[in-house]
Amino acid sequence: MRAYYYDNKETDPREPHEQTPLTLVTPEELANFGILYWQLGDDYLSQIDKICEERHYKNRDELTCSREGLGAAYESKIKTFFEEHLHEDEEIRYVVEGTGYFDVRDRADRWIRLAVSKGDLIVLVRIAYVIY
Repeated sequence: MRAYYYDNKETDPREPHEQTPLTLVTPEELANFGILYWQLGDDYLSQIDKICEERHYKNRDELTCSREGLGAAYESKIKTFFEEHLHEDEEIRYVVEGTGYFDVRDRADRWIRLAVSKGDLIVLVRIAYVIY
C-alpha cells in the first residue's frame, strides 16, 4: 500500500491524483485516525481468520470488482463506489489480485488516497471513504 494526499482535482477519480510534491502518509499516521494496515503473505486466509477473530468480525463476503465479476450490475455498483459514504461497522478489505484506490479523510478533513494491490489488507474503522 502507498498512502498519499489526494490532489483534489476534478478529473477522472480512477487516475492516481498524486500531488506535486508527493506527500506520503505512513501506516502509523493512518492508524491514528482509524485505518489499520497489514501486508499479508501466501497464507493470507489464516492471517485474515486470525484478524477477524481478534476484532470479533462475524460476517464476510467476497467481491470481484470487474465487469466480468459484477456483470450487468457493474456500472451501477461502480457509481456507488464513487460517492462518499459511511459504514456503521468496521470494514475490512483484502486485495487478492489487482489494484485499486480507497480515498479517506483525515482528522483535518484532507483526502488521503490509499493505493492498494495484491496482499494489502486494510481495516476502515468508522471513517468516511470512497473506493475506486
